[in-house]
Amino acid sequence: MNKSLLSAALPSIARATALAQERATLVEADDPFLWLEDIEGRGQLAWARVENEKTLGVLQSDPRYRRFYEQALTILQSKDRIAYVSLGRRGLENFWKDEDHVRGVWRRTTLERYRSQDPQWETILDVDALANAENKNWVFQGGSGLPPEERLCLISLSDGGKDAASIREFDSETKSFVADGFYLPEGKQDVSWVDGDTLLVARDWGGGSLTQAGYPFVVKELKRTQPLGEAREIFRGEPTDVQALPLVLRDSEGRIHATGAIRVISSVECEYVVFRPDGPIKLNLPKKAAIVGLASGRLLVNLDEEWEPDDVRFETGSLISYDLAEWKQDPLRAKASLVFQPRSRQALSGLSSTKNFLILTILENVQSKVFLYKYDKKAWSSTPIPLPQHTNVNVSAASRQADQAMFTVSNYLRPTSIWYFDAETQNLEELKTTPTAFDASNHVVDHCEATSCDGTSIPYFLVRAKNARFDGAIPTLLYGYGGFQVSLLPSYLGPVGRLWLEQGNAYVVANLRGGGEFGPQWHQAAQGAMKQTTWDDFIAVAEDLIRRKVTSPRRLGVIGGSQGGLLVGAAISQRPELFNAAIMQVPLFDMLRYTSLGAGASWIAEYGDPAIAEQRSWIEAYSPYQKLVPGKTYPAPLILTSTKDDRVHPSHGRKAAAKLAALGQPYFYYENTDGGHAATANLIEYARRLALEYTYASKRLCSE
Repeated sequence: MNKSLLSAALPSIARATALAQERATLVEADDPFLWLEDIEGRGQLAWARVENEKTLGVLQSDPRYRRFYEQALTILQSKDRIAYVSLGRRGLENFWKDEDHVRGVWRRTTLERYRSQDPQWETILDVDALANAENKNWVFQGGSGLPPEERLCLISLSDGGKDAASIREFDSETKSFVADGFYLPEGKQDVSWVDGDTLLVARDWGGGSLTQAGYPFVVKELKRTQPLGEAREIFRGEPTDVQALPLVLRDSEGRIHATGAIRVISSVECEYVVFRPDGPIKLNLPKKAAIVGLASGRLLVNLDEEWEPDDVRFETGSLISYDLAEWKQDPLRAKASLVFQPRSRQALSGLSSTKNFLILTILENVQSKVFLYKYDKKAWSSTPIPLPQHTNVNVSAASRQADQAMFTVSNYLRPTSIWYFDAETQNLEELKTTPTAFDASNHVVDHCEATSCDGTSIPYFLVRAKNARFDGAIPTLLYGYGGFQVSLLPSYLGPVGRLWLEQGNAYVVANLRGGGEFGPQWHQAAQGAMKQTTWDDFIAVAEDLIRRKVTSPRRLGVIGGSQGGLLVGAAISQRPELFNAAIMQVPLFDMLRYTSLGAGASWIAEYGDPAIAEQRSWIEAYSPYQKLVPGKTYPAPLILTSTKDDRVHPSHGRKAAAKLAALGQPYFYYENTDGGHAATANLIEYARRLALEYTYASKRLCSE
């Protein structure tokens, strides 16, 4: 970096350093459990092993555990379950795990073979064999092919399921790693192909090139055979950002129309820079906007805030587009036009493009509808795709070389099916259906609403037995998330149906503010200073279930993961009398320390920054770790974490368990060695986690 650039960067570096130091000092003076934040320390791992032994000793000795484990594993490893595929130039590709391929196998087939009941597959990469050959704990995290041929791939391999992964170049035709090919050592990194000899890479380049959240803010251009130390810097964000990402805009033929970088300022704000012959240009898009692709010769942008360029007003949640040729000529003066604008209770749920079409999935009152869009001369036209109603629909695959797509269709009681669609011929056919995992004939789904404390209606789905008696006696699990504009949509309950519903129990999914079920506004209503809104909504649903006499506090449990684990922690620390069970999966918990743990600093836009006094005050008002106090009785939670979780630090769960122990409160704690933020690295570990969860729930809620 030259002296002038260094001088310009000094204020932001100093500010980032000061904030980092202040966050590092956000320690409660009387907190005796800070030592558990050392993830791999010998004493800390010994503590986790002792806790695991206690939990496994109780739950695995329950006669229900072995039955639940075997039932879950049978469902998860079923040979007849759907093999989800991508539609690429080289065929239909799938990543598959079963009892013979615990780590998984990457494989390929044709559409004609896939249509058959028992398709023949061509193995591309056997990850079990690779891990054995290299004596590594590999977890496959996907690959990115070089367009248009897609023969050369950059594949990500993680040690035990961490977000940090190593990236290696692989030839999918010869099924071997490329000799002297691209190799990027382990790290949290993002990579995009430019051409066969060039990559754009955001990673740890050393010398303070990571943000406080642990992600890169420097993007470089890397040439084939070039050492990492010689890569050319092309973009530098700020150390106070969340991260920077490479940007390569390609059309369906693989042609590049722009390269650049994305400066991710926060989890909800970003800036785009495109590289041009006369120098880089920062696009004049609003910060809450995202470039989402190219389709029909148009550049597509999704808006998470209202925007009024050139006296044309676009509402929050709208999808807009630019003529690609006009935009390339002058990105700052190109005129945008509307593609889709949500009505009340609507939200854009998904977007995919084929060679000539755009496919939009629209949520309307948490129900899916799918439309085919085409741009013809001056306007977009849309046609509904006649998929089954009252289901959740997702585009599971879309071809950029043809006008073909595949959809997954399901609801809580309907086994998931795969539908193939040819947009050119309008042919729509059901190809695959997952095996029935449980008897749903005796169950129904009610779409209900609770009223939160500010009067807002909060929808939720209640899955129950048809003949259920509303006498407050139904063992009920309430699931929620409520963050980061993530929507909880109906999907087949599978193992949950077998392990829980078939016993006559009920399962509830709440669509809380903070999620995305009704668009950006639904999310923004529960951010920062308003985050308590999410917890209030969850509690309102719990109270509504009790008011309707679906269940009672003796029979009601809560379950959630990550942000949902924080949700559960907030619920049981604020209203412990409402619940008799709580399952916290890889939870956030100590919110006064979260910015100094794992990737926590990347979520400041969601929760606020405890280094800032005003924001600390609203976080402190709900942080579950600080809200566990003497004199209250908590519902003996089951806390599940992973040593390899480099997203939500495992010390959140560790410290929750340790504090409950210090308070003399019962709890269960299990820390899986592998698994990353998923807490499981393979189907065997997933079956074990399910068996632990539902054995625990049965002990707490079903036993007399």
